[in-house]
Amino acid sequence: MKKATEVFGEWAVKGKDKGMEKSHALPVGAMLDFILPKKNKFTFLDLGCGNGWVVRKVAKNPLCIRAVGIDGAEKMISNAKSLSKDSTEYILADIETFQPVEKYDIIHSMEVLYYLDNPKEVIKKISKDWLKDNGRLIIGIDHYYENLDSHSWQGKVGTRMLLLKEEEWLDMFKEAGFKQIESWRANKTSEWEGTLVITGKN
Repeated sequence: MKKATEVFGEWAVKGKDKGMEKSHALPVGAMLDFILPKKNKFTFLDLGCGNGWVVRKVAKNPLCIRAVGIDGAEKMISNAKSLSKDSTEYILADIETFQPVEKYDIIHSMEVLYYLDNPKEVIKKISKDWLKDNGRLIIGIDHYYENLDSHSWQGKVGTRMLLLKEEEWLDMFKEAGFKQIESWRANKTSEWEGTLVITGKN
C-alpha cells in the first residue's frame, strides 16, 4: 500500500486531478451552497485541496476575504499554485500535524479524512485550534460503510482507507464538541448512494 499523498501526487502528474474536480463538482456545489454566508465576510480553508479548484471557486465570492488550501501532495500544491492567482494561498503540509497560524470561519473537506491515520484527532484539533468561535466544519465522504460501491476502492486505488459507518463519523463530530450537527446524502441517485455530508458548528 502506498501513502495517500504519494498516490495523489501521481494522479496530479497524470492530470487525474482534473477528473476529481468533475466528479466532485455536484456534491461540493451543494456543500458550498449550504455553508457560504449570504451577508457576512468570511475566511475559508480547504482541507486536502488537491489542485485548488474549490479554493479558486470560493475566492470568487465577494464576501470571501481569504481562501486557503492545504494538501500533503507536493505536485497537487504545485498544480494549485500554477492554476491560481494572488487571491488564493496554498500550503504543503501533513494534515495530521499541521498547526495553522490563524483560525478560520469555514473549513471544508471533500474526500480526504478517511485517508488519515486518526481522523478523530484531526476533527478535535479543527474544533479546538483551527476554527473561530461559531465557525463551521463541513466534510464530504464517498467511501463509507453504507455505500457498498466504495468497499472495493482500497484495493483498486492501492492506499489505506478507513471504512466507517455514518454513525461513527457523526460520533467524531459529537466527541469534538461540535453543535448543530447535520448529515445528509448529496447527489444521491438510484445507482449511487450519494456523498455523505456532515457539518457542525464550533
